[in-house]
Amino acid sequence: MEGEKGKEMRNKAIEWKSLAEIATKPGGSSYKNFDGLVNQRERERERERESEREMESENVASPHIICIPYPTQGHVTPVLKLAQLLHTRGFFITFVNTEFNHNRLLRSRGPDSLKGLHDFRFETIPDGLPPSHCDATQDIPALCESTSKNCIVPFRDLIVRINSTAGVPKISCILSDGLMSFTLDAAEELGIPEVLLWTTSACGFLGCLHYRQLVERGLIPFKDENFLINGSLDAPVDGILGMNNIRLRDLPSFIRTTDPDDIMLNFIDREAQRASKATAMIMNTFDDLENEAINAIKAMIPHLYTIGPLSTLYDQFPKSASDSLGSNLWKEESKCLEWLDNKHPKSVVFINFGSIAVMTAKQLEEFAWGLANSNHHFLWVIRPDLVMEDSAMLPQEFMKATQERGLLVSWCAQEKLLRHSSIGVFLTHCGWNSTIESICGGVPVICWPFFAEQQTNCRYACTEWGIGMEIDSNVKRDEVEGLVGEMIEGEKGKEMRTKAIEWKSLAEIATKPGGSSYMNFEYVVNQRGSGSDYQ
Repeated sequence: MEGEKGKEMRNKAIEWKSLAEIATKPGGSSYKNFDGLVNQRERERERERESEREMESENVASPHIICIPYPTQGHVTPVLKLAQLLHTRGFFITFVNTEFNHNRLLRSRGPDSLKGLHDFRFETIPDGLPPSHCDATQDIPALCESTSKNCIVPFRDLIVRINSTAGVPKISCILSDGLMSFTLDAAEELGIPEVLLWTTSACGFLGCLHYRQLVERGLIPFKDENFLINGSLDAPVDGILGMNNIRLRDLPSFIRTTDPDDIMLNFIDREAQRASKATAMIMNTFDDLENEAINAIKAMIPHLYTIGPLSTLYDQFPKSASDSLGSNLWKEESKCLEWLDNKHPKSVVFINFGSIAVMTAKQLEEFAWGLANSNHHFLWVIRPDLVMEDSAMLPQEFMKATQERGLLVSWCAQEKLLRHSSIGVFLTHCGWNSTIESICGGVPVICWPFFAEQQTNCRYACTEWGIGMEIDSNVKRDEVEGLVGEMIEGEKGKEMRTKAIEWKSLAEIATKPGGSSYMNFEYVVNQRGSGSDYQ
């Protein structure tokens, strides 16, 4: 405190204090550095604001399509794929799920999976149903009734809200699933054009279009339950242009009723008849595959455009940021492709009965032992709700016998698996997504149709396209074993694999530049992008 050294240090500290004050006053080094940082951040903020203004300006100028699927897995998948395709072509997308399915997607794909992009957004509406099991498909008749009655108001209100949101382009078109035709009423009320996507095959839709005629002819509903056993379903049906040698059993299964007020019969009839009211209708198929059925539909609905297979068409365009978006309502197991990588080409039986089909515990056991006794490798997708009113439990003896040959999963990326070189045959329920994806992979099918147009798809796969063989609905293990063996090793299987590869090639031609589906897609895009009417 009193020494000379202390005095010197005090003077030095005062000098540093003075220099610190100079540095922090206007014109000082620290003041200028701080001011520079502030100005730099302000410049960055201004650039961000400018970028946002440019993005908003770009958004407002973009054509905006609102997409809504029927709320089951087999419908969400193709509608999302088409939405992604449209996004690659510069469309602003709003994708509408039901609240129930939105929550399922979050559980299966992760909490951030539906945050979307600035120009690909997700919205929800209620389906009007009471809460149900969180990871099972909802009751289909109840879902059909509820969506048709309860969804139009929240859907219309959503459009009004979006159209009043700053920085978001006004909706210029509705892309709706064919089974959500209440959207046509909203479109008419709001003066917005609507494109319908029917997610079935053309032959399946053509069958649905003739429900009303079949009722008027007295062919359906059936007089009593004996139609299931007395051969009535084998009766040929004439008068359906575009469907040759078709039987009642080959038509979409909702005709199989004795009740004139049957929910599904009347719902599908109404939805099919309303399709002609849309500005345009599109289907996930291609002209070479279903030429006669497509032409028959066009005679009734001229503004029909085939743009499939969607998965192959999608490959023709550069990927956009929306490519990471997925549609799986169950969590996909990632080990499937790695497991297949270690198998010989065309050696694996792939089994998947889709998202809705169910079976008895006895049928599950028969399938299991048929696969076990075939001695071939297999990859089997078994949903938790596959067995009616029970859990899908396989016999321990089966598990032990096949542990070196089989892989069981609860859900998978089916489209990727069907393109894998190890897949030799696909045992399927013949839903349209599964059928067209099998064609895209060049894979023959063993058919076990469950409901809807799956019976029609089965008939065409087996008799028209030459790529499939059918298993009796009352499945037996010996039949499963025999068909698997024939498909993997036999001459018929070889012929069907060759035919499947031919169809795969035609699908690729249809979706490449200059192909029928590619040109139809370009036309649809250009008409909607310009706001023009379809001719």
